[in-house]
Amino acid sequence: LPVNGYTYVVERILDHPKIKLNLNSKFTREMTKDFYHVFSSAPLDSWFNFDYGRLSYRTLKFKDEIYEGDYQGNAVINYCDFSVNWTRISEHKHFSPWENHSKTIISKEYSYECKPNDIPYYPVRLIKDKEILNQYFELAKKEEKVTFVGRLGTYRYLDMHIAIKEALSIAYKFLKNNLF
Repeated sequence: LPVNGYTYVVERILDHPKIKLNLNSKFTREMTKDFYHVFSSAPLDSWFNFDYGRLSYRTLKFKDEIYEGDYQGNAVINYCDFSVNWTRISEHKHFSPWENHSKTIISKEYSYECKPNDIPYYPVRLIKDKEILNQYFELAKKEEKVTFVGRLGTYRYLDMHIAIKEALSIAYKFLKNNLF
């Protein structure tokens, strides 16, 4: 984790005078023409309106619970045992150890196959996805003014530190070669 957390990093990025933030608004492929360049972290298949079909994703459901004291002694513990229904527990107070709290909030993450109306979190990359994915990659190469980034935009499982590193690297290269 960054020293001051991801929120701090994102707040500093969004504080740039050339960045305009639009919340609760859908961005469509057709809107690309209105921008100098677009960095899309949306699911690759959705960018192309699922023309070749849907790729496989996992999604998450979160269940929060409150306890007295400390629950697990760590910010995050992954649970890999088949006998446990959740995949991970995050205990939020350990993300800010400089604070003191008598109670604790945990979030249990339940992973399941993503359906069309769910929010995708993780690309699965099954054998059955290979042909569809290659077709989307070919379409992506032809896109102008668009760079696909992140887990969903590149359809790769990425740990957060790799996703952040790649995003910063792509931004640096873009700014170096495309001064406004």
